[in-house]
Amino acid sequence: MQNNPKFFEKKIIRTAWNEQEEEWYFSIVDVVGVLTETERPRKYWSDLKKKLQQEGCEVSEKIGHLKMLSADGKMRLTDVANTEQLLRIIQSVPSKKAEPFKQWLAEVGRERIEEVIDPELTIDRALETYLKKGYSNEWINQRLQSIQVRKELTDEWENKGVKKGIEFAILTDEITKAWSGMTTRGYKTLKGLKKENLRDNMTTTEIILNMLAETATKEISKQENPNTFDENKRIAQRGGKIAGNARMELEKEIGHTVISDKNASEIHSVGLDSVVTNLIENTSQLADVEES
Repeated sequence: MQNNPKFFEKKIIRTAWNEQEEEWYFSIVDVVGVLTETERPRKYWSDLKKKLQQEGCEVSEKIGHLKMLSADGKMRLTDVANTEQLLRIIQSVPSKKAEPFKQWLAEVGRERIEEVIDPELTIDRALETYLKKGYSNEWINQRLQSIQVRKELTDEWENKGVKKGIEFAILTDEITKAWSGMTTRGYKTLKGLKKENLRDNMTTTEIILNMLAETATKEISKQENPNTFDENKRIAQRGGKIAGNARMELEKEIGHTVISDKNASEIHSVGLDSVVTNLIENTSQLADVEES
């Protein structure tokens, strides 16, 4: 567990990264203090937690505890929440800074329902989001194609009885290792990533090679109709190897590796700060605008 405090308006929001779970955990007291501006955030959180428990909210029962550095310089157990839990807690905070955030959550929920009705909206909004973040048009075109390629591969895996979650992750790891020489976790570590999406931090060339690996895996699977997970695993290795061979041929021609240690912040000047920290910041800015 890696502790990594972040600052917002000169106030510390203590965070911790769980490498095994690939999950950020946030000090609830610190977030409550930022949103409510109360001088007694612990008391505020204690009362809110009791209220959530009385309402039967499951989040209150799932709150974790981690040792974090306190103001007195000692490591003390602190109530922490992951991103999902923190979003739910913020919904229950009646403050001017939290209200715009609740409105944002409602908007996100509405958009999600619209996307279920009309899936094409998902692609349109993805395009808009990447443009706002500063990605190039060339990169965006490849990224959107890679989403389609990935969907076709996962559909094929589901048709062959592969289970979502851990089995998808294992097969993805095999593909990534075969073409890049690294596991997905290793690749993310190379680029200095934690929770961020690996493909969102690939160069155009890396995305193309990854698409080739996934397309090859899908085509081999359709041809051979694997019946067991082990058979799917071997096909994933073979599909990845095809892209791996292409990578080595390309590197031989250009004289250097195409595997980049750069992430989106270095390739496209895209910020990679914690999502929740950004949301808190955006919420506060919205509140300031409403007050002005």
